[in-house]
Amino acid sequence: MTADTLFASTKLPLTTWFLAIYLLSQAKTELSALALKRQIGVSYPTDWLMHHKVMKAMADREAAHRLFGAAEVDDAYLGGEQAGGKPGRGSENKAPAAFTVSLGNKGDLGTSTNDAISKWARSNLAPGTAVLSDGLACFGAVADAGCTHCVEVVGKRKARDLPQFKWVNTVLGNLKMMLSGDYKSFGYSKYADHYLGAFAYRFNRRFDLAD
Repeated sequence: MTADTLFASTKLPLTTWFLAIYLLSQAKTELSALALKRQIGVSYPTDWLMHHKVMKAMADREAAHRLFGAAEVDDAYLGGEQAGGKPGRGSENKAPAAFTVSLGNKGDLGTSTNDAISKWARSNLAPGTAVLSDGLACFGAVADAGCTHCVEVVGKRKARDLPQFKWVNTVLGNLKMMLSGDYKSFGYSKYADHYLGAFAYRFNRRFDLAD
């Protein structure tokens, strides 16, 4: 009954899995693996594996969505410097991400290089989507998906202070607050897609918890 599902080969009661799914999908913010462990009463290694399996399922579900209409896009580097490592964008523990919010529709995530943006746009943006960015060169690659690229040069201003980027910066601010508040540390470069996918899953259903 559980073959080829999230529960394949599990030795745990399905009720434990269902509780973990409920807690991770319904939480207003993220639950760390340690916080989830305290709720479901399993060992930390078991909890960590469950946590990532559920988050991957949430991320896979989000991958089916495409944005359309008008969308705001911005980039960010998530993570922190490791002891003795490089600071800023060169940090070994930082992962690049592009944040896109479709006004009135869905949100999604990707990475910020020309090839990555091009691939992400073809998979996640419907042709004809009007994408507004701050002019970062890689965002021009959305044209590969048949989208229009509109540019608002930020210059010395801060994007968060511009009404044109209100929603994408609101989402980015919420994400950074969640990560800094709920997690002590994790490998951004290895697991960012799980955490960001789970965040997008909850964000897109914030007004429809039953979904």
